[in-house]
Amino acid sequence: MLRLVLTAIGLLLTTATAMAASTTPADFGDAFCRASLDGDMSPIEDALSPALSIIVVDAWAKSDALQAAAPDEKPPLGDGLPWRSWQDYADGCDVGAIESNADTAKVEINYSFTSDSAANYSDRLNLIKTDKGWVLDDIEYDTGDALRTSLAASFVDQPIN
Repeated sequence: MLRLVLTAIGLLLTTATAMAASTTPADFGDAFCRASLDGDMSPIEDALSPALSIIVVDAWAKSDALQAAAPDEKPPLGDGLPWRSWQDYADGCDVGAIESNADTAKVEINYSFTSDSAANYSDRLNLIKTDKGWVLDDIEYDTGDALRTSLAASFVDQPIN
């Protein structure tokens, strides 16, 4: 439990440091696409809102507990955080429409597949502005679900000791 609390505090203290240069929602969207195409979402993990950071830390703790209890079974976050609607690797990613005001923004992220354009889809990043810049507060998936609700649903029927 202490590890969970220390991790949460650490995330809250470092939130947005890696993305401090993202002074606009478009910059954040570009950074999100780069991270997605590179297969390394750590820059985005460092730019979560305080509320989303707590949800993510809690989800990882629950997933780790399930993995420890049943090492031969894949835990809910066995493939990592669900950063997009579909986990298939999209070889194209670009920023689409942006709706914003002084405090919030919705940034469309368009995923594309060179081999099958019919598989293309778009998610929306929900950003909030903090004193350190724009941070991710949720992701609205093309499927109608969202990151926050997806994480919560991952553990509904899981017995966690």
